[in-house]
Amino acid sequence: MTPCELGIRGERAAERYLRMRGYEIIENNWTCFAGEADIIARDGDCIVFVEVKTRSNLNVGLPEEAVDAHKKARYEKIAACYLREMEQGFDEVPVRFDVIGLLVVSSDRALVRHHINAFGQL
Repeated sequence: MTPCELGIRGERAAERYLRMRGYEIIENNWTCFAGEADIIARDGDCIVFVEVKTRSNLNVGLPEEAVDAHKKARYEKIAACYLREMEQGFDEVPVRFDVIGLLVVSSDRALVRHHINAFGQL
């Protein structure tokens, strides 16, 4: 499986995971000048921007460890662009940034780590 295929499978698994927990998926792979948001979802009244990282081994560390300060700053720009385009201000809707790390352990199983409000943990 190519890294691209692995990433797509991981994003689909993350969507299923979020839906099972009551999230409403609003957008998949939403793009703007700042980049791409893997998943944009609604959790209650909160809009959640979700970065998904999938790995097939731990050779380069846990999947979620790939979300560095640069990627966090990019996601904040993506969120601002999305909210501006949807004509929603930051003061009108709560916004949260989550990270989902998936470690594939077999063809049909993965370990999932969901970091809720991951950017608030800095």
